[in-house]
Order: sequence, then C-alpha cells, then structure tokens
Amino acid sequence: MSHSYEFTIGFLLPLMAGCEVHYLGRTPAASVLLPAMKKVRPNVMLSVPLLIEKIYRSSVAPQIANNPKLSKLYGKPMFRKFINRMVGRKLKRTFGGHLKFFGVGGAALDADVEKFLKEAKFPYSIGYGLTETSPLLAGSGPKQTKPGTIGYAVKGIQLRIDDPDPDTHVGEIVAKGPFVMQGYYGNAELTAEVFTPDGWFRTGDLGIIEHHRLSIKGRRKTMILGPSGENIYPELIETLINNRPYVQESLVIPGEGGLAAMIKIDFELMAENLKMSVTDAKDSAAAYLSHLRDEVNKELSTFSRIREVALQDEPFQRTPTMKIKRYLYNIKMSLTSQRGEKGTDEPNDKKDEQ
Repeated sequence: MSHSYEFTIGFLLPLMAGCEVHYLGRTPAASVLLPAMKKVRPNVMLSVPLLIEKIYRSSVAPQIANNPKLSKLYGKPMFRKFINRMVGRKLKRTFGGHLKFFGVGGAALDADVEKFLKEAKFPYSIGYGLTETSPLLAGSGPKQTKPGTIGYAVKGIQLRIDDPDPDTHVGEIVAKGPFVMQGYYGNAELTAEVFTPDGWFRTGDLGIIEHHRLSIKGRRKTMILGPSGENIYPELIETLINNRPYVQESLVIPGEGGLAAMIKIDFELMAENLKMSVTDAKDSAAAYLSHLRDEVNKELSTFSRIREVALQDEPFQRTPTMKIKRYLYNIKMSLTSQRGEKGTDEPNDKKDEQ
C-alpha cells in the first residue's frame, strides 16, 4: 500500500470498478500462494516479475527439461509452442482457473519467461512508470504484449527519447502529460534536476521507441562505460546469466579491469537434477561458475564480457518492488573478500580477444 503502483492500480482502481480486493498478508511463497489461488480464484492479479520468474524456473522449466521426450521436441519451434500452450493451461489452473489479467510491473521481466508466457497464451500484461508519473506511462494489455517491449504510451502521455545514441538510438526516456508530477514538495533544486528546460520529466531510464512501442534497455545510473566508452547495460547481461540452469539471481558490477558477476546458485535443485549431495554441489560451484562465465561470454561483445564471477551466498537485498539494491554491493567489499575462496580465475586475455 505504500507503493504507488499497488495503491493506485491494485487498490483504488479495483474499488472504483466494484472489485473485491484480497491481500495475502504474508510473503507469497508457494505454500501460501497456491492455497490462496484455489480459494480466491482471482480474475486480476498484480505482481512484480520475481514471482512468475520463480514459478517458471522452479516448476515449468524443470518439468520440460527433466522429460527426455519433451526436452527433445522443445527444440523445434512448432512443438515448443504446442508444449508451452499445454503447460500454460496447467499454469492458469494453478492460479485458480479464472485469471483474465496478470499485471507485471516494478522491474524488467526475464526474456525467456516472457517468451513462454506469450506462447502459453497466459494473460500477462506489462506496465511501466514511476511514482512521479502516478504511476503508469506505457503498457500493453494481454492481447497487445510483444516480448521485449513495454508497449504504447497511455492516453494523455507523450514519450520521447532524449539524447539518443546515433548508432543504437537508445537514450533517456522523458515524459510529459497530466499524470506527471509538478515537482518535489519543498525541493526546487531537485525538481529542476529532473525536468528538461522545455518541461519534460527525466525518468532516468534508458530506452528506445520503435513503431510507437517503448522498450526499456536499462537505468541511466546503472549503465557502465566500457574501456573505449561503450555503453554496457548490466541488466541485459544479468538476463543471460539468470537463464542458465540453477541460477537464482545475479548482479553485474564494475570489477578490477572489467566486469564482475555475483551469482546465487540453487544448490538443492542442482543436487536433485545431477543426482548428488548438496555438499558435492557446493564443492563444484567454482568450476560451474567458470563454465557459466565462458558460456555467457560467447553471447557478449568483447567489451561487455565478464572477467570475474563470485558466488553470492545470501539473497540480494531488495527494494519493496523487489529490485536489487545495487548501491549496497561495492565491488571491493563483495568480490575481493570472496575471490580467494569462491571466485574463479580470470579468463585468458588472448582467448578473450578471439
């Protein structure tokens, strides 16, 4: 209730439409969520991406990967869509069977998860905005979603890309319209910082607009400059890492002489799938992280490759909207202290240049 996304779209709007609103009152773990879904059988549900991503990685993906026949067929687009459709029907029943709108906001949705939801015809919807914009700026309904994009500006809102890169056309998203705040109360200096001279609100997010559809590329504050001034978006690298088997979450930050990745592994799932003890799974962590780094680097440009990886023992600290608190993870404190025990050696420079 303290967040504008939940308060407006999850509370005020449903009441205005005559809906009945249910709150779990507890963290939505599977043991709490699934019984509640069977009891309430919701028509509309709002969530941060982490919830549906956890369901996908813990239930959907293993269900396919652990079935040899399904796994083989899944590599063929026609069969993959059919399998996703079947799994999607089962997933909708898990949510009570009456779900018409599953709103996702607050953070970026994983690309593989969104691809599954689209092919499964799961009624997900994407929204983007900030507290300062009351909170919605752009979005798409269940029938309008297009993986990798947010959607169209909502009625009454104008969006443009400020100072776009001449090659990628990525720039800062700025907005104008009646939903945008007039300023921060009692703070004229900060207000002046977030508005352009011609009155557009600076969101601090980087994106691109193609065919009137907005796509988010990252945060201006989290963007990392490469060795020759290249723009590196850590969120895109984290998506590649998070799609690897057994990875729960990751964080990419500037390291000594390159990028570093802090990665949390699901050792229980690894042990179960590889038929080993949890202790043995943990013992193989360094080798697994090294292999993961090499595989991810094959998909990245030379300037955005990862040089160091380290095991993250505890879950990352997050904001109320489940974004990782990046500012808490200083590379010197987090990686240097772990490098000797849990980190991996840096890759060979000559190999990196090939």
